[in-house]
Amino acid sequence: MEGITRSICCFSSSLPLPLPLPFPPTMRMRMRMRMRRESRSVAVAVSVPPPPPPPQTTGIDRSGRFSSPRSARELALLISYAACLQGTDPLLLFHRRLNAKRVPGFVFDKQLLLRYDHMSFASQPIHVATHEEEQQLIHHFETHSALEADVLSAPLKLVYTNFVLRFTREILEAVATGWNQRIHLINRVIPQRWKNEAASKIIELCILHIAMAEITSKGTKHQIVINEAVDLAKRFCDGQAPRIINGCLRTFVKQQSENSRAEEIVESEAIRLA
Repeated sequence: MEGITRSICCFSSSLPLPLPLPFPPTMRMRMRMRMRRESRSVAVAVSVPPPPPPPQTTGIDRSGRFSSPRSARELALLISYAACLQGTDPLLLFHRRLNAKRVPGFVFDKQLLLRYDHMSFASQPIHVATHEEEQQLIHHFETHSALEADVLSAPLKLVYTNFVLRFTREILEAVATGWNQRIHLINRVIPQRWKNEAASKIIELCILHIAMAEITSKGTKHQIVINEAVDLAKRFCDGQAPRIINGCLRTFVKQQSENSRAEEIVESEAIRLA
């Protein structure tokens, strides 16, 4: 099964780089599809939830661009996901996006960033009783999906601060450098069904690669990285992915700690015998 994981998420700089990037479907889009299917077969009347409150804007600086580490991790995930689909190097893809020429006449409305929600997570499938409720929810989800698409496909320098772009590049460098080594580590902690269905778990595997790379290369506290990885899984994955990713990363951290202690014991013994 290791070969399956490796073949799906391999990088090659010889392939073309279409722009804009293919982005993973958000949970809103998946929930919308579930709602469409189930609204025709389930006649349980459930009140339509009110629109969510405006997202917090603490991650936007005075220039009106995203400035938080969370936005860097999300961008790194989207770049890694696209790199896997295209079979290209994530750093090359990142720099191609970063330096892409703007379309003549393109104007980006920074007000969109104030409405973009990095904390938009999944919820239970929504059941509706009437066609009007269905259309209302579809319109709500499509509006937010269109907003996300506008933000995520805009030129990077208009959306992210230099800090975020630098942090994203550092994460992607760590991801690309240790990709093959982490494949063995990931295969030891993920469930067997993920190995059997690797083609449908690209986004989940990318989250694990990014989190492990940040823990080992950036030295970020593992509690922070695990929480961020779980939030990314809640945002871009479905099913049991957040819980599984949490367990995989905690197992990885435990194994890394045990390996470090073993190395310290070996070094101490070698010094004592010298």
